[in-house]
Amino acid sequence: MDDNIATSAEAAENAVLPHMYEVHTDPTYAPQADCMPDSMKRPCKEKSAARWAYERLILYIRNFEEQLDSEHEVAMGFTGGNTGVLRIEGMGYFDPDIVTFYGSDAGGARNQLVQHVSQLNVLLRAMPKPDADKPAYRIGFRLAADLE
Repeated sequence: MDDNIATSAEAAENAVLPHMYEVHTDPTYAPQADCMPDSMKRPCKEKSAARWAYERLILYIRNFEEQLDSEHEVAMGFTGGNTGVLRIEGMGYFDPDIVTFYGSDAGGARNQLVQHVSQLNVLLRAMPKPDADKPAYRIGFRLAADLE
């Protein structure tokens, strides 16, 4: 017997398939609509808010990196404070509602940002790569491979 009874609204919400939609002024900009891996095309039930935020951020980061030239890497800016910009070097989540970012600032200092999903505001920014002799690091593609 299933002790987990859901209202009709909860059942409908849990059965919703993820959907992404974007419109851009630049007709050459590649929309992200078809970028979801199969693991994200299933109904939303059984995932925490933290995991959903984590997975969707990965897709945004990967798509942003696809638009970058070989001299730039993805970094994040944050709203509501003087935290500056963080070069994204890692990302994770802690169920049910925490997302964390690992990286370094422009001066090379190590950083970890721990954020509740309800406070999540991320600005993706192109930042010159730290070593001109090495290829740009693409964290979004590495993170996305983990979703598959």
